[in-house]
Amino acid sequence: MLFALARRHWPLAIAAVLAGLLLVTRTERDAARQALAIERADRAAERDRADRQRAEQERGFAQHLAGAATTFADRLAARAPVILRSTNTVRDYAQTDAGRARCLGADRVRGLDAYLAALAGAAPAPAGRGADAVRADPDPAPTGR
Repeated sequence: MLFALARRHWPLAIAAVLAGLLLVTRTERDAARQALAIERADRAAERDRADRQRAEQERGFAQHLAGAATTFADRLAARAPVILRSTNTVRDYAQTDAGRARCLGADRVRGLDAYLAALAGAAPAPAGRGADAVRADPDPAPTGR
């Protein structure tokens, strides 16, 4: 009897098997779609994390570069000579603490001018032949320069 029933309704059995396979296939497809959505969300989160980290690194580099430029400018300004162009500027600068340390007093300036004038006015003797061509004991170098 079962055999007769199966022979009579075999198309229904095939349809039932196909419906079962379709149900399994849809379940697997939905699971695969869900896994793909989770993977895409993870990738997007990882990309966002990487973008934030890259932005942080770029910000840190920019701050480091700005600090280095400031330090370089400060060092360059400290090495730049003080150029004085007028008498009043010299007088005002000489009254400051830094100016007192750098500027010479009037008597030292006059002494230096006299020393330089004496050097410029002295005519050198022509060099002779032999051992006396170079003086054995030259004048000592000026101090304080």
